[in-house]
Amino acid sequence: MKRFLFRLLLLACLLAALAAGGAWWYAHRALPLPTEPLDFTVERGYNMRQAANAIARAGVPIEPAALYWMARLSGKAQSIKAGSYEVHTGVTPWELILKLSAGDVSQGELLVVEGWTFRQMRDAVESNPNLKPDSAGLTDAELLQRIGVADAHPEGLFFPDTYLFDKQSSAIALFKRAYGAMQEHLQKVWAERDPTLPLASPYQALILASIIEKETGRPEDRGLVASVFVNRLKVGMRLQTDPTVIYGLGSDFDGRLRKRQLETDHPWNTYTRIGLPPTPIAMPGRDSLLAAVRPPQTDLYYFVSRGDGSSEFSRNLDDHNRAVNRYQRGGRGN
Repeated sequence: MKRFLFRLLLLACLLAALAAGGAWWYAHRALPLPTEPLDFTVERGYNMRQAANAIARAGVPIEPAALYWMARLSGKAQSIKAGSYEVHTGVTPWELILKLSAGDVSQGELLVVEGWTFRQMRDAVESNPNLKPDSAGLTDAELLQRIGVADAHPEGLFFPDTYLFDKQSSAIALFKRAYGAMQEHLQKVWAERDPTLPLASPYQALILASIIEKETGRPEDRGLVASVFVNRLKVGMRLQTDPTVIYGLGSDFDGRLRKRQLETDHPWNTYTRIGLPPTPIAMPGRDSLLAAVRPPQTDLYYFVSRGDGSSEFSRNLDDHNRAVNRYQRGGRGN
């Protein structure tokens, strides 16, 4: 009888060892994926059983029940995190569980370019396949309200940068991050501003920085461009900058700026109006923000493009006219 019980116990131990070995093998076997990489999303509020089913539906060759019990018996079923995940051929079921419990989500990337308008940024955000399009269909005013912004006009309020985000996260959340980043940069540079600056608020600095951004062909010219505009503001000269006129024209601009358009008054026409336009005209980067609040001290009041991205700067109108004649009229005239 004792020998029988011993054999029975030995068999039970052997079966347990085989089961443990089989479970270990299953947990650590490499999974052949149908495509690589393979993405799946664990929605907010999913439990482990729902997550396992979502993983299988995405094409990962696992048995959902086995993955569920593996996570539950290991104590990790309660710690899974929502998000989008990316896996490659060779991933094991155990590595899947570790990914879920660690929240090792995959990330998307969006580049917001310095000098873009808000419309260009919005198009890029809402066409990104890795962001939930929860801002689509909202007016600009409604979008600003959703992110808690009191301003009526969105232009210039968002910082141009490369943004990383969890795949399938909110587009509205990304707008909110970009707005917060611009506010942080703007308040920091405003605190470091030149005390003689002819600007009354951080928003005016943002407007000027957006003009500098659009008028700068080469980074080394940015400070001098800023000094020209600041000098003009100080003495009450019109800024006379084409990008503001073009911005005010909107969809009516066909790529060529005509004399009659420079002479037609509207709020952004700095040829017909003294001072800054009512809003920014683009999203300035940090260097343009700094140039706007701390321009170099110069006696420059004019500049013209040389045609190679650089600018020729002048102190007076006679020198400026000679530069225009040289670089834009091919030396024709007096």
